Amino acid sequence: MCGICGCSNPSGTGKFSVIDASKVSLLTTHNHGHSQHNHADTQRLIQVEQDLLRKNDAYAAENRTYFQDNKIFALNLVSSPGAGKTTLLVETIKVLKDKFSIAVIEGDQQTEHDADRIRATGVPALQINTGRACHLDAHGIGQAIKTLGVKENSFLAIENVGNLVCPSSFDLGEAHKVVVLSVTEGDDKPLKYPDMFYAADLMIINKIDLLPYVDFDVERCIDFARRVNPTIQILQLSATKGDNFSAWTDWLTAKIL
Repeated sequence: MCGICGCSNPSGTGKFSVIDASKVSLLTTHNHGHSQHNHADTQRLIQVEQDLLRKNDAYAAENRTYFQDNKIFALNLVSSPGAGKTTLLVETIKVLKDKFSIAVIEGDQQTEHDADRIRATGVPALQINTGRACHLDAHGIGQAIKTLGVKENSFLAIENVGNLVCPSSFDLGEAHKVVVLSVTEGDDKPLKYPDMFYAADLMIINKIDLLPYVDFDVERCIDFARRVNPTIQILQLSATKGDNFSAWTDWLTAKIL
C-alpha cells in the first residue's frame, strides 16, 4: 500500500486542486529523508497506512451514497500500463453513448492524452494528474464528479492509473472494480498481484487477437485468477478488433439497467 510504496504523503498535506473544468491535479509533498528501520518505524508505518485507508474509506462511503442517490453507475477500471483500458472505453462509448449518459474520469501521472481521446468521442472527460502518486483516491474522485458535473442516471467510468498494486486497496465508491489484463502480459499476473484480482469483480482478458503471436496460456491465467478469487467473472475480447466485444457491452448494459 502507499505507506510502503511511498507515493502517499504521510503528513496528510496532499490534496486535489481544481485547475480548470477539464483537469484536476494531485499536489503532494514528499519526504525523502532516510532512517534506519526498526520496530517503532514499522509500527508507525502500519498506523499511517491504517489512517490513510480509514480516511479514504470514509470518502468512498460518501461517494457511494452520492452515486446511489443520483443513480450513477460507477466502474473503476484498473490494469497495468498498456493493457488497453482507454481503447476499451473508447470502443465502449461508441456502442453505448446513444443508450446512456456517459462520463469519464481519467487518472494518469502526467498529460491529458487519454482524456483527449475520450473527449474526441463526444463524451465529457476529466483528467486527474497524480504526479508521483500511483493511484486515484476517493477524495479526489469526490471532487472530480462535482467538477465534471456527472448527470443523474449516468454511467461513470473511472480509468485508474496503470498499476496493479495500490489501486487494489483504495475504494473509490464504485459499484465494481474491473481488471483488464492483456495477453501481451504474463498469464501469471493474477498470482503475482493477487490483491488486485481478489478485489475485482470482473477480469477482462484483452487483445485476444494477438494470441497466435504471444506466449500466453488463457486457461492457465483463468485458473490462477480463480485460485485468488473463485467468484471473479471473466470475459475474453479484443477491444481493437471487436472480437467478443458484445459480451462486455451486454454485461455492462445489464449492470447499468
